[in-house]
Amino acid sequence: MTSSMFFNVATIAYLISMIVFFAFLAGRNKTIGFAGSLIAYAGLAVHTLAIGLRWKESYDMGVGHAPMSNLYESIVFFAWTIVLLFAYIDLKYKYRIIGAFVIPFALLGMAWAQLGMNTGIEPLVPALQSNWLLYHVITCFLGYAAFAVACGISIMYLIKAALEGNDSSAQAGGLMSMFPPLKVLDDLNYRAIMIGFPLLTLGIITGAAWANYAWGTYWSWDPKETWSLIVWFVYAAFLHARFTRGWVGKRAAWLSVIGFAATIFCYLGVNLFLSGLHSYGGSKM
Repeated sequence: MTSSMFFNVATIAYLISMIVFFAFLAGRNKTIGFAGSLIAYAGLAVHTLAIGLRWKESYDMGVGHAPMSNLYESIVFFAWTIVLLFAYIDLKYKYRIIGAFVIPFALLGMAWAQLGMNTGIEPLVPALQSNWLLYHVITCFLGYAAFAVACGISIMYLIKAALEGNDSSAQAGGLMSMFPPLKVLDDLNYRAIMIGFPLLTLGIITGAAWANYAWGTYWSWDPKETWSLIVWFVYAAFLHARFTRGWVGKRAAWLSVIGFAATIFCYLGVNLFLSGLHSYGGSKM
């Protein structure tokens, strides 16, 4: 079997997992929630195998590079990091309902990659021929994944806060009984961002080192670099406001959602719509 076939299997697993989590949300059956997690873990295992196999395929073709060099490969890696972070939170905190709000991010990425992109393995362009590629991509996308998880948790917070604010006792006793308490959701949002922010910082530092290697300058105010800095400032503002002004609750949740929107534009919008040193990002990283 080829890596593409395993990626398709992983995509199907995430689809089934999402549906099962939605059924868990509707039926509040713990066995169904456990099944949703197991299916997500199975998808993650297949996904991991697919990434490893694609890496091997690149060497078999004489290209020989980590499968993180173009938009297709970066998206499937991004989806992998999202499910990996979900698995960590699921195993640590046991709030399986979070899967209904996080797995869809991974599924959307995988579905887009499998259905709408060139999946071929190609030689690296000169700017990408560096070990900094691996360091930069891994740190950035683990940070992005943490922000995706934080966004999903923040959406849960805003839904629960809105329904409880409307004093919907029926809803609070039914659907909302599946959600963790607001304080727990707020804390999980903060913890996810505390994972993502240092990783994003490392991603920017390794990106600067890579830029100096490839282009002879650490920083050139390229659109990608500028938007990475904007994302960094959004999450720095989140942490600063929390530490110094006690920002929690809805304000923190909205800032988390805004931060992830900025992250997605930094990752995809800049690559696809803006020109610069990263203009090859429409097909490459």
